[in-house]
Amino acid sequence: MTYHNFKFDIDADGIATVTWDMPDRSMNVINLTVIEELGAIVEKVATDAAIKGAVITGGKDTFCAGADLTMLDKFGQVFAEMARTQGEEAAAGMMFEESRKLSLLYRRLETCGKPWVAAINGTAVGGGFELCLACHHRVAAANPKTRLGLPEVKVGLFPGAGGTQRIARMLAPVDALQLLLKGDQLRLDRAKGLKLVNDVVPAEELIKTAKDWIKAGGSAKAPWDVDGFRLPGGPVYSKMGMMTFPAANAIYRRETYDNYPAARAIMQCVYEGLQLPIDAALRVESRYFAKVLRSPEAAAMIRSLFVSMQELNKGARRPANVPATRLKRVGIIGAGFMGAGIAYVTAQAGIEVVLIDRHQPTADKGKAHSEKLITDQVNKGRASAADRDALLARIMPTADYAPLSSCDLVIEAVFEDRKVKAETIAKAEAVIRDDVVFGSNTSTLPITSLADESKRPADFIGVHFFSPVDRMMLVELIVGKKTGDKALATALDYVRAIRKTPIVVNDSRGFFTSRVVGTYLREGHLMLAEGVPAAMIENVGRMAGMPVGPLSLTDEVAVDLAWKILKATEADLGPAAVDEGQKKLLADMVEKRGRYGRKNGKGFYDYPEKGQKRLWPGLADLQPVKIDPDTIDVAEIKHRLLGIMALETARCFEEGVLTDVREADVGAILGFGFAPYTGGPLSWIDMLGAKRFVEMMKELQKKHGARFKPAKLLAEMAAKGDTFYRRFGTAKTKAAA
Repeated sequence: MTYHNFKFDIDADGIATVTWDMPDRSMNVINLTVIEELGAIVEKVATDAAIKGAVITGGKDTFCAGADLTMLDKFGQVFAEMARTQGEEAAAGMMFEESRKLSLLYRRLETCGKPWVAAINGTAVGGGFELCLACHHRVAAANPKTRLGLPEVKVGLFPGAGGTQRIARMLAPVDALQLLLKGDQLRLDRAKGLKLVNDVVPAEELIKTAKDWIKAGGSAKAPWDVDGFRLPGGPVYSKMGMMTFPAANAIYRRETYDNYPAARAIMQCVYEGLQLPIDAALRVESRYFAKVLRSPEAAAMIRSLFVSMQELNKGARRPANVPATRLKRVGIIGAGFMGAGIAYVTAQAGIEVVLIDRHQPTADKGKAHSEKLITDQVNKGRASAADRDALLARIMPTADYAPLSSCDLVIEAVFEDRKVKAETIAKAEAVIRDDVVFGSNTSTLPITSLADESKRPADFIGVHFFSPVDRMMLVELIVGKKTGDKALATALDYVRAIRKTPIVVNDSRGFFTSRVVGTYLREGHLMLAEGVPAAMIENVGRMAGMPVGPLSLTDEVAVDLAWKILKATEADLGPAAVDEGQKKLLADMVEKRGRYGRKNGKGFYDYPEKGQKRLWPGLADLQPVKIDPDTIDVAEIKHRLLGIMALETARCFEEGVLTDVREADVGAILGFGFAPYTGGPLSWIDMLGAKRFVEMMKELQKKHGARFKPAKLLAEMAAKGDTFYRRFGTAKTKAAA
């Protein structure tokens, strides 16, 4: 029998080699066809007396990138349609049976009576790593780039093909829970130390080593199928178990505030599964998996954090009529923290960099930032000394603008001042080629007005990076009124080259991300001015799903910057454009008390040289009234913090600043950490229903003012029972809605 996704060979010793090599994919992934073919192969190995065992390996640089999540996304669509036509009970039964097919296949492999070895030739994650765990032995080819892990929790799921049960029987519960709940990917040395991999060998010896284990009489039984098997951490109701699970539950609550159904299910699967025989435990896992797969949180997270992000990364918004740009050298003007970070990620992508600052020592300091970052990677074993030397050789620090003449793209990251940026643009355009696109890294200044300083506004675009550049995965591209397709296409090609996720927005004050996150900061400031305890504001912000509270985030952004932005907004748009309560609070913080945020060690928090930051006790003195926290509705605080951001996102969509629902949700999660379990602000509105969201905003409007007035678009959608993804999504996202 021939297979589309696998090659199947049997050697003279009767050992089958199964090579997974999908011809139409750059990486192997698990889809329905793969499940069907692998099932047939497992049956052949199990039933053919001439076959003594099997080795499964990858025919690409990686072993497997996990399940094709679009397959699971479609399960959700089928479930919704079946629930509508045949009832929810029938739909739930279908979801359970379909979603456990992979789990049953892996269990059949594990119990087929023939030994299986996973010859791991590269990264294996998700369902691919679960396949390795189901094999009786695991050998990996030595490769510093190989990663092994179960990252499903990061997209609202958990390992549903036996991962929670096998990991929990191979590791002590505390280690298993940490691996499952964090979704971290392990290097080979760590995986071998945990005994998740039996051997690490040179690549050329991989298959031979795997076969030798079978020929030496390798067991065809998993440890948990052998009589007398003992759990590594002891029974759940043992002294060690009671030291683990109550503490793990407390940590889970502290870290997730019970917002993530998949994380809760992991805790339940491990706790319940370890009290059962493996087959019953796998059935428990499958039931939880089917339940989580039906949850709105999983559907939203899969759509935003996998499907939409993948589409944006592949150039969904790129103008099709513009040829691809090959960037060999990029000029970066401004070697401060942002410019130096941009230089690092650019050089890391193999692109030469001209890094310019006013003086040679400051340009050199910018390059030194890259040296520090890459040296940290070397020290952690994630890069070699040769990698460091090559990266640094690609960065040329200078105070001279002349080398920009050989650059294919120029990005300025100078001080956020219109005059400084105008001078920079003029100096650069005096030497760059006429076909070169110019990008401005700004978070507040309108791109259209900055482009007025350019001789070629059609080739001028905003390229908004987030800090720290090496860790933040989003780049916001801002299209001015005169920005042309070539500028947009070039910027998108660049963002793809540096392996970040782009969103494209139209010009506006604050664009999208700065504008929306500004409402989160303002709401925190206004709550403080109203008399809400600072600790409550911060804690409820995290309970709502944000990474940090609004006061902490203000300190990170800089309190004095927030004050400057407020004053600039008032100067440009008039007193009605700012809130007096926020204005008074920031004026007191900055002008009277010199509290600028983390950068000077004092903001809404104090930052001692030793020890953790803590809320500044003097905040209470800035509150003219103080509200008894026992009288405050926590749910209302959550709704204010998330609702004001979702409302502003809807306004951005209504005004045409945003034109793609995918970019709204992906940009909000990656750019400022909008509660990931919601799938993003527009997904959250869709999850609640426009009608309920509008009612919620009207209640807040009555109590807290006009800033909560629902946008006209939302009122219209509420009246029609419409959703953002049905109304504005692509064909794929409309189907998923």
